[in-house]
Amino acid sequence: MKTATKTPNPHHELGRKGEDLAIAYLAEQGLIVLDRNWRCREGELDLILTDGAKVVVCEVKTRAGTGFGDPAEAVDDRKARRIRRLINIWLSTYRVPWCELRFDIVAITWRPHAKPRITHLRNAF
Repeated sequence: MKTATKTPNPHHELGRKGEDLAIAYLAEQGLIVLDRNWRCREGELDLILTDGAKVVVCEVKTRAGTGFGDPAEAVDDRKARRIRRLINIWLSTYRVPWCELRFDIVAITWRPHAKPRITHLRNAF
């Protein structure tokens, strides 16, 4: 019996590469990854990091171009509210006591055959 093979989705591959790049970039900034692609029934958090003093929640948006706007524009008020709700679930799940939070966006524009452009928005929402 043959098993079905999944055809790689180029958008998911780009997103995964973007997250890998964001992790490397954020590590250079002194942040340490606590969790990646954390999921629960309510949704997913891309990156949860710490700078040693606070927990940093980072939404990573990677696009191959700006035809649909800057990648950071994809994080609207509704998405920001959901991320805030999700980090509270994460904190509760891991029994993390009260801590200061920061919400960042790493927007990456990575055109084919070009060097990626990284924009890090600290305290984005």
